[in-house]
Amino acid sequence: MTRTRTTSPRRTPARRRTPPHRTPAGPRRAPRGRSARRAAAPVVCAALFTVAALAPPAAAGAAVPLPHRMADTGGGAQLITAEAPTADATRGTVVWWQRHNGRWRQAGSAPARFGSGGLTEGTTRVQGTSTTPTGLYDLPFAFGTEAAPPGTAMPYRRVGPDSWWCEDNASASYNRWVDPRPADCAAAESERLADYPVQYGRALVTGFNYDRPVHGRGAGIFLHVNGKGATAGCVSVPAGAMARILSWLRPSAHPHLALGTAYGPTALTRY
Repeated sequence: MTRTRTTSPRRTPARRRTPPHRTPAGPRRAPRGRSARRAAAPVVCAALFTVAALAPPAAAGAAVPLPHRMADTGGGAQLITAEAPTADATRGTVVWWQRHNGRWRQAGSAPARFGSGGLTEGTTRVQGTSTTPTGLYDLPFAFGTEAAPPGTAMPYRRVGPDSWWCEDNASASYNRWVDPRPADCAAAESERLADYPVQYGRALVTGFNYDRPVHGRGAGIFLHVNGKGATAGCVSVPAGAMARILSWLRPSAHPHLALGTAYGPTALTRY
């Protein structure tokens, strides 16, 4: 709206306009309200971008269960994973998994011990190195000096005074349970199972070098109860965890054991 003046206006000299390419003298007033928010937005976005660039990336696959990231799980509905952080580690974690409607879910976990020599690729392992062989293996049967825990469905053999595991490379019974020990299986090259009442209180035989044994590759690789320290190549867990695993396993679910590391050429995801 234009107002009507009651007196004759005095002529005022025209103000000199500042050319658009020049900045007026004196300080500029800071913008307020919505204009201030619009002015600050680029600064805030730039700051957020800088923080995001400096933040470490989220771990790949952190929310994806380990079995879903593995190359193979054996085709069954039950899986035990034994993972060490590195190939020279002697401690790690055992986790047992159940698959339901195509989705793997953790059923339990426990701290684990590995061979005193660390872990090595199972296909090139050498007997006597105290290394745990990495790979994916079936679980033929369980055994122990103690009775099977309640609910055990796996085939379970009770250890007697003449129960041995033959590890003699010259024997036809290499990498086999024998009861009694045959003449061609030297006692000095084998294990009398009853001599280890704690470790073999309850145990699972792994399929490492079992179906078609390669002499010199290794024998008697089990999942068993903890002893005093690292193993001679087996994987061990606390006694309570071993009992829970045996009560949980079902042969009809075709369970497997995967041994490996978190990263590198022996990573569990390779198997």
